Amino acid sequence: MKNIRILTMAQAISEGIAQEMTRDSNVFVMGEDIGSYGGIFGATGGLLEKFGKERIMDTPISETAFIGAATGAAAAGFRPIVELMFVDFFGVCMDQIYNHLAKNTYMSGGHVKLPVVLTTAIGGGYNDAAQHSQCLYGTFAHMPGIKVVVPSNSYDAKGLMIQAIRDDNPVIFMYHKGIMGLPWMAFLEGSSNTVPEESYCIPFGVANVVKEGSDVTIVTISQMVQKAVLAADELAKQSIHAEVLDLRTLVPLDVAAILKSVRKTGRLLIADEDYLGFGLSGEIAAIIAENLDSVQLKAPVKRLAVPNIPIPYSRPLEQFAIPQVQNIVLAVQELLVKKPALQAVA
Repeated sequence: MKNIRILTMAQAISEGIAQEMTRDSNVFVMGEDIGSYGGIFGATGGLLEKFGKERIMDTPISETAFIGAATGAAAAGFRPIVELMFVDFFGVCMDQIYNHLAKNTYMSGGHVKLPVVLTTAIGGGYNDAAQHSQCLYGTFAHMPGIKVVVPSNSYDAKGLMIQAIRDDNPVIFMYHKGIMGLPWMAFLEGSSNTVPEESYCIPFGVANVVKEGSDVTIVTISQMVQKAVLAADELAKQSIHAEVLDLRTLVPLDVAAILKSVRKTGRLLIADEDYLGFGLSGEIAAIIAENLDSVQLKAPVKRLAVPNIPIPYSRPLEQFAIPQVQNIVLAVQELLVKKPALQAVA
């Protein structure tokens, strides 16, 4: 029998990295506080003791330098994993990310492979203010050349990390601080689940139906998956059966799974912790609009996301800006009383 344990997401990510470093000597890790500290959110805990300073390398706070170094190392045949603490800090090295890491495989005609895994923390909910609380996965999904992975639980996090390390393309692996299972930070416990000791991959572009339902589809990702499940449990008490679809990855995106679920339920709520404008919620709504010939909607598509404002520091304001469980419940209730989206014109 396989030995299955309950791990936090931080533990699962670290274990997946360790297994790949054992399997492939070309894999190494570098970044900010990833050595003796084990990563500020625990994603590299215990790796320094196992692999030493030659393969687990703390870097200065020089993001442009070490992202550029990772790109060069990948071109030379290595498989670097690079942690840049907060996605909010990507602005200081965007040239390396979207002009070099994302584009150089294409610009070399496919001759240069760049198997870099760029890991970073996303999300708010713990009062770290506007420069430490964004998600921004929609920003990077918008840029061709980068795969975007955003797990919602420990099992997925390990399998997706191993898949990311083995991929020959650059991958941005985003983990939400609120589901890493850190003892010093409140987190949604549904994200810590059973994880096999054995190595395994979860393929990109395959969404997961976390909860079956027939009345409405909730499409979501990352920590919002856990909130959606709690909302679905509350709705079930009202005899409303919500289906929760965890996208897992934005690039590639499992369009077929989205359409299949919405065809079944006829109603769609997109719940997102990224910004409302020009992001994930708009992309999925557009996909449904482009497929209305095969999707019969019973109500207009509804979007629930962060308004286009900086994330506030104040706890009440932050909770107002970021969708909560009760916001999802109310949004679904509204969908259930809406008139059909398409009305015959007299």
